[in-house]
Amino acid sequence: MVRVRNRVRQFFRSVQEPGRPGARTPREREPRHNLFEAAAVYVAACAEDDEQRGDEAAGWVSPEALSFGVTELACRAVIALARERDETPQSVARSLLGLPTA
Repeated sequence: MVRVRNRVRQFFRSVQEPGRPGARTPREREPRHNLFEAAAVYVAACAEDDEQRGDEAAGWVSPEALSFGVTELACRAVIALARERDETPQSVARSLLGLPTA
């Protein structure tokens, strides 16, 4: 988890500091999309089998940022469902994946 946070911080620094190697220019950042917005659109598009929209959202941010956003979205969704069902996050996650409860 610490490695993921460090990578996210490194990513944000590269975007915010244009003089650094690998930094994006203002033109490359437009239109500016939040990584969580990209993750939400990407996951919803996948759920709706809308490949074109998923590909569009995947292009809004780097693959690493999208992966982080999708992971964060999955964690939040499992926690919300677990609270709603009064179950543990582990049992909800296993249920969603069709796995037997441990």
